[in-house]
Amino acid sequence: MMDDLNRSHIAHPTGLIVAAVALLLIGLVMVASASASLTDPLVGPAIWRTPFGRQLIFAAVGVAAMLLTARFARPLLASQRGRRGLGKVVFMIVLGCLAVALIPGLTDSHRGAQRWLRLAGAGFVVSFQPSEFAKLAMVAFLAGLLTKPGTDVRSFRRGFLPAAGAVAACVLLVGMEDYGTAALFAVIGALTLFVAGCRLRHLLALGSIGVVGMTALLFAQPYRLERLEGFRGFWEDPLGAGYQPIQSLTAIATGGWLGSGLGAGAAKYGYLPESHTDFIFSMICEETGVLGGGLVIALFCAFVWLGLGAMRAAPSRFERILAFGLTATVGLQAAMNIAVVTVLTPTTGISLPLISAGGSGVTAFCIAIGILSAIATRGRQVDLFALNEDERGGSDAEPQASACAIARAC
Repeated sequence: MMDDLNRSHIAHPTGLIVAAVALLLIGLVMVASASASLTDPLVGPAIWRTPFGRQLIFAAVGVAAMLLTARFARPLLASQRGRRGLGKVVFMIVLGCLAVALIPGLTDSHRGAQRWLRLAGAGFVVSFQPSEFAKLAMVAFLAGLLTKPGTDVRSFRRGFLPAAGAVAACVLLVGMEDYGTAALFAVIGALTLFVAGCRLRHLLALGSIGVVGMTALLFAQPYRLERLEGFRGFWEDPLGAGYQPIQSLTAIATGGWLGSGLGAGAAKYGYLPESHTDFIFSMICEETGVLGGGLVIALFCAFVWLGLGAMRAAPSRFERILAFGLTATVGLQAAMNIAVVTVLTPTTGISLPLISAGGSGVTAFCIAIGILSAIATRGRQVDLFALNEDERGGSDAEPQASACAIARAC
């Protein structure tokens, strides 16, 4: 019973939401600063047309989605048929959106990449990135597939192969236009299969095939090789391939320990491209210094810790796999973005979760955090119910404790 108590203590649904809201608020402040102009006011009559105004709307929608998901996902998670069926339907819809996003004329391109699916009607045009929602859909589908009755995760044909095929489909569809996100999908998928209990030799075989596939995707677009070559010698080409990495490092170094002050950074005035999206962490370090950058990293570390706590407290195997996948998605994407802006890896189009400007990413991650909060809440409820039965000393206290243990082992 003490183990149940420890599990409930590390599952903090409120802590997950607080950490997420803190990152959202930091993102709002930094998007406002990074998108500041010397001529145009930050807040005006058409605020929704500014990056800050749009991000404010996205954050409000994200928080609402997070709270609603945290509240209404609990009964769905309690139903085996409901959670598996919904995960399968959503995954198929997202795969279709990823395929449609590759069709010219139906997408919005940015810097030559077609990642945004455009929907128009009633005088409104809405663009979103299917790949952001595909991360959640893939993890939910894998969790349902690997816990489906009759599935043996240690069997190559009856467990591993269908799951590996789902991961491969996502990597291929995303990798046609976004190599960095495809690599993220591959790592998340492999880790999820490992945590689910797939055999190591199957994972090694998948890794070998994956290396070949990712190499083929690397050669599919000439600019990817150019970017890789530029990364190897970026100091030698400060006005070409090395421009963005050097400007990012300059912004980080300029901040020092305490930064130049909010709004006082210079990199955003045309020196650092994508300063309010992919390279917003450089702006954080420039204006708030090591202190601000360290705070952001600490918040992500706290979130990962709380997410793993939700995984440990999850009352079912499906929820454990789902909690791990969602936590890994947020943590790995944050690590990849910070690695890019600190020039530890080549430049990719990976945003900083909950902080970088963009509606698709904010909404998708907020939904993921709502699901994690629901899992943590369910885990605490199961543990507290078992504790109350034990304290009452009723005749069914021991069977209840055994039922809790079986629920976690299933």
